[in-house]
Amino acid sequence: MITRKEEQPVELLTRVQGGEGIICRRQFLRAEDSYGTGRLFAVFTLSPGDSIGYHRHTGEFELYYILKGTAKVHDNDREVILEEGDMMQCRDGDSHSIEAVGEEPLELLAEILFVKEN
Repeated sequence: MITRKEEQPVELLTRVQGGEGIICRRQFLRAEDSYGTGRLFAVFTLSPGDSIGYHRHTGEFELYYILKGTAKVHDNDREVILEEGDMMQCRDGDSHSIEAVGEEPLELLAEILFVKEN
């Protein structure tokens, strides 16, 4: 299956998880096409100062892979700066947030995957 960039749904989301500003979400894989592995497969673009608010994941985990720009993340109780090529994982039961900092937009790959029961 091939999905061209221009065929991928794009949404503008406001105040995601209580965060600031407007986030552009381009969904490159629909959840129903993921064989039950997850619920979000997207590229997010945030302008400087925009953010996804602090939230918790239960029964799932989320990955952020930084494609461009600089991010300030809260990983549970820790604040960290991430740059191009860095990745963070918010594990099942953990909490996190992300904010675009610096002069240029932040672009990141985001995936929310389900925790597999053993």
